[in-house]
Amino acid sequence: MDLALLIIILAVAFILGVFVLPQIFVRRAIRSVLRIFQQHNAVGIKGAKTLKEMGLEPKSMLQKVFKTRDYKPKALQALMHSDIILMTEDGKFYLSEEKLITTGLLRN
Repeated sequence: MDLALLIIILAVAFILGVFVLPQIFVRRAIRSVLRIFQQHNAVGIKGAKTLKEMGLEPKSMLQKVFKTRDYKPKALQALMHSDIILMTEDGKFYLSEEKLITTGLLRN
C-alpha cells in the first residue's frame, strides 16, 4: 500500500511539474511582457520599439546556461499568436490595446 501511495504522489508531482507549473509561469510572464510594453510606451504602431530597446531580445546560449528559465519569450510568442503584440514592417513591435481589451487579459 505504501508503494502505491508513493507512486501516486510521484505521478501527481510529475504532472504538476511538467504541465501545470509552466502554464502558471507563462501567465505570469505574459503580465510581465505587457507591463514592459506599456512602460516603454510601445503601444500602437507609432510607439513601436525593437525587442532590444525593451530588453526582450533572446538570450545567448551562455546566458541561458547560467540563468533560471525565462518564460518571457514564450509569453511574447503567445501574445503575438493572439495578435495582441504586432510587428511592423521594419521589425519593431507594439502592443495593440484594442485587441488586449477584447481578450480579457486585463482582468486579474
